[in-house]
Amino acid sequence: MKSYQGSEIRNVAVVGHAHSGKTTLVSALLHAAKMTSRLGRVEDGSAVTAYDEEEVSRRTTMQNAVAFAEWNGAKVNLVDTPGFHMFVHEAKAAMLPVEAALIVINAPCGVETMTDRVWKYADEFNLPRVIVLNQMDHPRAAAAVEPALEGLRARYGRQVIPVQLPIANGRGFEGVVDLVTMEAFYYSPNAEGQGKIGEIPAELQASAKAAHEALVELVAEGKDELMEEFFAEGTIAEQHLITALHEAIREDRIFPVLFTSGLANIATDHLLDFLKVYAPAPIERTPVAARAVLTAVSTNGQPLNGPANPEPADGAPEIVMRKVDDSEPVSLYVFKTMTDPFAGRITFFKVFSGVVKNDVTVTNYARRGVERLAHLSIMQGHTAVPVTELHAGDLGAVAKLRDTLTGDTLGDKGHEIFFEPVGLPEPAMTYAIEPKTRADEDKLAPAVHKLMEEDLLVRFFRDPQTNEFLIAGAGQPHIEAIVSKLRRRYHTEVTLKAPKVPYRETIRGRAEGHGRHKKQTGGHGQFGDCKIRIEPMQRGGGFEFINDIFGGAIPRNFIPAVEKGIQESAARGYLAGYPVVDFRVTLYDGAYHDVDSNELSFKMAGRLAFRKCMEQAKPALLEPIMRVEIEAPEEFAGTLMGDLNQRRGRVQGMDSRGSMSSIRAEVPLAEMLSYGANLTAMTQGRGSFRMEMDHYDLVPQPIADKIIANAKRPVQEEEEE
Repeated sequence: MKSYQGSEIRNVAVVGHAHSGKTTLVSALLHAAKMTSRLGRVEDGSAVTAYDEEEVSRRTTMQNAVAFAEWNGAKVNLVDTPGFHMFVHEAKAAMLPVEAALIVINAPCGVETMTDRVWKYADEFNLPRVIVLNQMDHPRAAAAVEPALEGLRARYGRQVIPVQLPIANGRGFEGVVDLVTMEAFYYSPNAEGQGKIGEIPAELQASAKAAHEALVELVAEGKDELMEEFFAEGTIAEQHLITALHEAIREDRIFPVLFTSGLANIATDHLLDFLKVYAPAPIERTPVAARAVLTAVSTNGQPLNGPANPEPADGAPEIVMRKVDDSEPVSLYVFKTMTDPFAGRITFFKVFSGVVKNDVTVTNYARRGVERLAHLSIMQGHTAVPVTELHAGDLGAVAKLRDTLTGDTLGDKGHEIFFEPVGLPEPAMTYAIEPKTRADEDKLAPAVHKLMEEDLLVRFFRDPQTNEFLIAGAGQPHIEAIVSKLRRRYHTEVTLKAPKVPYRETIRGRAEGHGRHKKQTGGHGQFGDCKIRIEPMQRGGGFEFINDIFGGAIPRNFIPAVEKGIQESAARGYLAGYPVVDFRVTLYDGAYHDVDSNELSFKMAGRLAFRKCMEQAKPALLEPIMRVEIEAPEEFAGTLMGDLNQRRGRVQGMDSRGSMSSIRAEVPLAEMLSYGANLTAMTQGRGSFRMEMDHYDLVPQPIADKIIANAKRPVQEEEEE
């Protein structure tokens, strides 16, 4: 395998809405470059970047996958990403290691919800964008081109401009007109993807000339030398136009639009040509900001920062700019981890600087460990292609690293830096997960932790209240996919239970309580006596304990026991077994016995005092309120807002972009547990939503009464241990 320099590499994230044909297009690009012998399909598992059993069974991409095409002296690295909203966080993670985003749009459908989402991600990373109207072989595609272009311009500005025109007539999609060279390329459906140059069709000559002039004018804007040439000659020389267009794309002054059919393998070779000529090379990337890592060690040889914490201990970190160049020290950023049943853990990385050679030893700056990069490779889907070295800007992979995980930075010792990992949203939904057998219980935690290495949005933990195992993800389909992987890959059978709403309890009034624990046995007895006052705090205040004892009514060494007893009782709840929060306790009096008093006695007294206070403090239930954003076609906005009102939601605002609406609302989590399926039904599958925890608020009393009545068991605190 040839070793490619940074100037010969193009790194592209293929992003877009679900079912826009991204994976099929990637397969067609690989086939056009003769990297594969056939056109792959997601549904039969033949697509290079859709190799996971779960993806094949669900017929949708669920995780990032990397492939490469060698094309006319260049290496085009393609990161295929999911477009389904439950997995679109993977697309965000793919933005950091690439220099351009290929935004794929289903031509008959135009701009869809996730198109906007991935566009915002590209904005966040300042990535140049190339737009592809795909599935041009569809019967409705030709008529949908102009509406799609109008929608793109309405959302993203006049910088959106075609660099091709589709050749489509009664016989279907036949090719494209290149508006830079003013040549036509014709294709036969399902051929090898190689176009034949011909004359521009007569019916397109006028529109092609007008589109060429519009492109030239937009490219020349703001460039004095180009404007002078344009006014003097009426056009710009082809080579000057190519150079200027490349620069305009790199600077985000132009978002070019191309046309393809991945399914019929039409114009894919022209797309590869375009990426080679116009997409930025890694060495054109502006220097990457990284944090300097403190490397000093203490007298026992341990890092002062501690493992997995590259933050300096003495204030704001120093920012280092690392240039993408072979001459710089080696630095690698890990952007993906995958577990293979045969190869074990596979680590995907971007070489940000330096040259990485096979069998080199590098330092993991975050975890303070040393790793040996044995058997360097580049990935073609799930197939590893061995290489001897990788230059700055390339994407590589290595198997069986000991401690390295996604988001880590590795490199030469003595040149420690840390690239900021991609910030992902928090999980939106939690389910209880129960192993079916004892053997499944033993396998569950190791299996889930391997999946967590692959998907950073997954959380797995034990509920301290119920001792249940909980698993959290982006939504029900996301969690169901995790469960399916547990069964298929790790032979671990589990049962999902309905998600539990993490209610809380609080108080709305002040109260005082007296707790006395007295027990006499044959020897030493037990005696603890305390008086407390509780009062509500502002929402989110948590718990505060104030010691207001004077004169030694309670010895100082017993006061922490009173606080512990109150906290333990609060954790068990009062109304329905949910933790009590947002209250302040003041301990102001008490009594003790020289012989019988001990910590246990005062802990029990604190519990009793707390229970008596709760009787008078107007206890109430709190529920989590989620910040929800719903994106759907404008025609469904009225229905969606009416539905939110029925779910006790409070609409905060609505924005319109073209034909799409974005609704922002605050909705109780209890009303959102089945929202995904309902949204699909209400919007004919064209809507999506995301939500994250915002705050807790009081549950309306009629609903609170039902929750308390339906509690599985009343919380009864034992007065004795």
